[in-house]
Amino acid sequence: MNRTEFIIATAIILFVAFILGWAACWLMQRFSRVSSADMAELDQMAKSLHDAEETRDQAITYLQQREAELTNQLSQTEAELRAAMDGLRDARHEAEELRGYIERVNSAG
Repeated sequence: MNRTEFIIATAIILFVAFILGWAACWLMQRFSRVSSADMAELDQMAKSLHDAEETRDQAITYLQQREAELTNQLSQTEAELRAAMDGLRDARHEAEELRGYIERVNSAG
């Protein structure tokens, strides 16, 4: 193989490599092309996702408000329970004192 044949063989190999690269690039572009229907579907999906996120945020806000209301109501109920228990304890103590007084009066008389 002389110098001219080597240059021609190298040129042919490079040309074949170029054609294969170009064909691969063309195929990749052909298969990865996005149609307008796909874009419309992606836009619809993005809108649906945005609406779902807004709904989630509203639900979280509602739950936080409801939790605050229930916590406040629970605190009020616990305070009322403590007051009722204190009143009941005082009433029992007073009833015991009255029983003791009545027994002393009956035993003395």
